[in-house]
Amino acid sequence: MDIIVIGAGYAGMTAALRLDRRHRITLVSATDHFTERVRLHELAAGRPSVGTPLAELTRGTGIHLVTGRVTELDPAGKKIVLADGRELGYDTLIYALGSFTDTGAPGVAEHAYTAEDAAKLGVRLRGGGGRLTVVGGGLTGVELATELAEAYPDWRVGLVAGGRPVPGLSRRGRAHVDGTLARLGVEVTMGTRAEAVTPEGLRTSRGEIAADVVVWAGSFAVADVARRAGLAVDERGRALVDATMRSVSHPDVYVVGDAAAVNVPRAGVSRMSCAIGMPIAAHAADAVNARARGRAAKPFRFRYFIQCVSLGRRDGVIQAVRRDDAPIELVLPGRLGAWVKELVCRYAFASVRLARRLPRSYVWPR
Repeated sequence: MDIIVIGAGYAGMTAALRLDRRHRITLVSATDHFTERVRLHELAAGRPSVGTPLAELTRGTGIHLVTGRVTELDPAGKKIVLADGRELGYDTLIYALGSFTDTGAPGVAEHAYTAEDAAKLGVRLRGGGGRLTVVGGGLTGVELATELAEAYPDWRVGLVAGGRPVPGLSRRGRAHVDGTLARLGVEVTMGTRAEAVTPEGLRTSRGEIAADVVVWAGSFAVADVARRAGLAVDERGRALVDATMRSVSHPDVYVVGDAAAVNVPRAGVSRMSCAIGMPIAAHAADAVNARARGRAAKPFRFRYFIQCVSLGRRDGVIQAVRRDDAPIELVLPGRLGAWVKELVCRYAFASVRLARRLPRSYVWPR
């Protein structure tokens, strides 16, 4: 069977490496390397690299690598189209194009940096101090603000949030984040909606905020390839899938990671994160393998366990959560939290590496 996996992030790599290697597997990626996306804030703060060549991660697996950006999906013709015009046919497609920072607000694309621009952002910040404003009070925004404040003390760092930072944490978790932001000198502006980025800074619902550099860490968006191809999607463009990650409208297409709207028992629709993206991808690969052998595919099982946030290199919060992802008053703050967060990041990447030799080695909480 010819299987194409499009996208080589955490989800795409997990799926590709877990598939039975008796299949003809093609992995299509816009770049020739795997990026540890959960470390992009570290890259902006001076980490030398967060990338690994795909050829290294797939060596000896028989997986065929194709570098190219997917621009179209033709489910009727069972093929994908790349930006350079190449067409690749499949029997089964695993769609793992993931998510990216939504830059649709006025001026963001022209005047702001995002996490995906981490390398360029780091170069800019090493060029001298000034006023730096991070937009977004979620985990990404807080991790960027604290990491950059710690790494570049000559920059005056601000954080602009629509509500209070990291609202998904417990009272104790939020209190620790607030204390760390204050310790690092991050000026937090809450209850403020960012409306546009300008050459002079930020235009908000409460007036202008001057900034030499703006880092945009708002919501995530997904590619519109699935929607344009006619796959059933939700209001955010995420593909609707069944309990085996198969598109509800196109059974030859499986959708994994952030691109899929997965119904998690007792928790609702999956949030965009590595924590659930890899289990979704592994389960999809298991479903493909099972059906190829004439067996029934099992429904997805997963339980949320913790949320992690790093607050620079020596501080963090590990937040315990219930099965439905709601926080409880149990947190590991400070250096211990930072240490556990580092272990989680290492486990995610080590799981990808190990799957090259042991395809079914990745495990997740259920």
